[in-house]
This record gives sequence, structure tokens and C-alpha cells, in this order.
Amino acid sequence: MNPLKRLFKQTFIYGLATVLPRVLSFFLLPLYTSVFENASGYGQYINIYAWIAIFNVFLAYGMETAFFRFYHKTEQKQKVISTSLVSLMSTSLLFLIFALLVKQNFADFTNINPDYIEFTTYILVLDALVIIPFALLRALEKPMKYAVLKTINVAVNLGFNVFFLLILPGLATQSPDGLFAGIYTPGWEIQYIFISNIIASALTLVLLIPTYIKANYTFSFKLWKEMMKYAGPVMIAGVAFTINEVFDKILLTELLPPDTAASEVGKYGACYKLALFMTLFGTAFRMGVEPFFFSHANSEKPQRTYAQITNYFVILGSVILLTVVVFLEPLGKLFIRNSTYWEALEVVPIILFASFCLGIYHNLSVWYKVTDQTKFGAYISSIGALITLIINVAFIDKIGYMASALATLAAYGCMMLLSYYFGRKYYPVPYNMRKIIFYLSVSLVFASLAFYAFNRNLIAGGLLLFLFLMLVYKMEGEKLKAIFLQRES
Repeated sequence: MNPLKRLFKQTFIYGLATVLPRVLSFFLLPLYTSVFENASGYGQYINIYAWIAIFNVFLAYGMETAFFRFYHKTEQKQKVISTSLVSLMSTSLLFLIFALLVKQNFADFTNINPDYIEFTTYILVLDALVIIPFALLRALEKPMKYAVLKTINVAVNLGFNVFFLLILPGLATQSPDGLFAGIYTPGWEIQYIFISNIIASALTLVLLIPTYIKANYTFSFKLWKEMMKYAGPVMIAGVAFTINEVFDKILLTELLPPDTAASEVGKYGACYKLALFMTLFGTAFRMGVEPFFFSHANSEKPQRTYAQITNYFVILGSVILLTVVVFLEPLGKLFIRNSTYWEALEVVPIILFASFCLGIYHNLSVWYKVTDQTKFGAYISSIGALITLIINVAFIDKIGYMASALATLAAYGCMMLLSYYFGRKYYPVPYNMRKIIFYLSVSLVFASLAFYAFNRNLIAGGLLLFLFLMLVYKMEGEKLKAIFLQRES
């Protein structure tokens, strides 16, 4: 099969694995924004899950990427699997014990209610234990199984959220002396969200138990040291990435006036989620392309293939960017039913473009991954994190959450440019920069016209989107047909 065709096929399936669960979870947005009517409760939820995202990176410590690299690099694949599993199992157990012993200290450090710390600890450990089993499915090119398990996880999570937040209160009210009244606790909205998450994560781990059963549990200290040397910079990069992605919510909580902080974080966090369409595309593409990069690193002239992949990513990303901006207002009102949150819709185009830059960065980052120079990923993402912190700290008190949106764009844009610059020096890839800049520029101009000049008018925006699609078809139609319609030999 044409390697690009296989890549797009796997990316489509990984896209379903990523998009379908996230679409299911996206339905939690109208649920949460309805349950948390004044936005402050939703702001607390956003703040807690921002900390969970940061600790997730520490508990993974770059082992997923190291696993891919060494799984494709060595013939002793079982040793890589077992060493990775033992490593993550050990560190997860140590974290579980430590976190439960010092949960008050964690609560003081993160400014999270101590009652929530135990819930978050269980979520973090369960997530860490499925990292290698899911990575193995990707390495074995089993995207359908991966997709099914991810979908089950979020469907269960969604189902229990609906039960606890919508159905259970009604059942308890109808039968004050019944079973449901006995298990229902008023004001436990955030706890019920945690419990739903724990149930879904625990079920996912159970479904992935065969990976643990089949492992031979040999631990190679020499291999582990090599993997950790590779994974260390990846972890630093991951922490920096997570700071770029979620730390703005924490800083908003800390730097805005206490009486409005939670509400403002809630509005910003809800509208931020509308940029999910670009994030989903970038994540799906990355999940399909990362194993592809490693498996084709030793093929003949892989740089040409990498350049083509980036070209198509920019084309598809440009279409998504413009589409979401054109339909932003109806999408916002569809998924965020509470008008209290709508004032933050202005950040969505900025976050969309920022996510697009991040996706391009992931494509450009092939050079330091296949040349084992992951330290550059740490350097670049650390610069991005520094930009995020500086802009947020300097401007949050002046322009509120708009500072956080602009900081995200500045950080990801800078990372994209730095990766391109260093990549040209250490691992030249013949990117078609004229085409990339053309599509980026046209989509940005059209999006700006639709959102600002035409004030989100659907007819004007729809015409611009149609014009852009026709332009893409005229310039790329034949090439795309050659990839997707080529008969197998």
C-alpha cells in the first residue's frame, strides 16, 4: 500500500479513536455549563483538571515516546515491553503511596480542596498504567482496537456523568427514603465527575490486562537507562507543553481577583474547548504519524515523505480552521447553552490558530525524534513555556483571559518557528514553504474577514469557506486522487 495512503488510513482510524470519544465527552460541556450555572463551579473543575494534566506528564515521564523509539530500534521487543511496564508500574505504585500520605501538602501546593486529592490520585495512577498497553496497540498498528477501547472509556465516563449529575438527583427527590436518596449527596457535582472518571479508567485498565498477563516481566537495567536517557528530555518537553496548554487556567485562578477568578476561568475554559476540533485533528494526525516517522526513518529518502505529510497537514488544518471560525457562533450556542459563558467566544479563533501552530510543530519535530536529539524538544518547548508564563503574568491583570489566549498563540507560534529553524540545520526536509505559507495566509485572511469584518455572518462566512474549498480542490485535487484512489498492485 502507498505509505501515504496507509498513513492517512491509520490517521483516520486514530482520528475516530480520538475524535469519537472526545465528541462524546464534548457533550459533557453543555451538561457541566448547565450544572455549574454561575461558571465558578466549572472554573474549579477546570483548575483541578489542569493540575491532573501536569501530573500526568510526570507520571508518564516520556516513556511512551521512548517505548516507540526502542520498540522499532531493537529486535528484543519483549524486553522493551516488559521493562517499560515494570518501570511504570513501580513509579505509579510509589506515587500512589506518597500522594495519599501527603495529600494535605498536595492540597496546599495546588490550592485544591483536600477532599478532591484522593480522587485525583486514583485517576492519575489508572491513567499511567494504561500508557504502555495503548502504546503497544499503536506500535502493532492496531488502530481499530485502540479506537474501540478509547470509545468505551469515554462512553462509560459520559454515561456515569449523566447518571450522577442529571438522573440521580431526580431519583433521590422522587423517593426521599429510597436507595437513590441514600447514595445521593447534594453539592457533590465535582466528586461525581471524579467518580465517573475513576470507573471509566478502571474498566479500561481491566480491558487492557492481557498486555500485563502476556508480559514476561524481565527488567533490563541497561535498557531502562538508555530509555530514560531518551525519555528525560521528552518529559521536560511534555511538562513544558502542558504548561502551555493548561497552566494559563491555574494562573488565571491565582492572578485574577478572588471574587471573579473562578467565574472567569469557567468562561475561558468552556470556550477554549470549542477549539477542540483543531486539537482533535492535530492529535489524531500525530498519533498516526509518530509511529510512521520511526518506522520509515531508515527508508530511502524519508525526508521527501515527511515533507509531503506536512503539506497535507497544513492544507487540512487550514480547512478546519476556517470551517470552525465560520460556524463558531452556532457551535458555541449549541454546546454552551448558558449565555453566561458566551462573552469568552472571542478567544476561540486565537486558540484555534495556536492549536494549528502546535500541530505543525509536531510535524516539524520529526528531525529531533528520528535523530535521537530529543533535548532540542525540551529546549524548544521550555522556551514556549517561558513565553506562556511571562505573557500571562504580565498581562492577566490588564486584559484577563485574552492574555492567556495570546500567550498560547505566541508560545506555539514560536515553537513552530524554532523547530523549523533547527530542523533545517540538523535534518533538512524539503518542505514546500511557498505552498504552506500560501494556505496558512489565505485561511487566516478569510477567517479574519468572516469573524471580524463580516461580524460572524454565516452567509458571508459560508461563501468564503466555499471559495477556499474550491481553491484547495483546484490545486490539490489530482494529487489527493492519486493517493487515495490508487489501485493496489
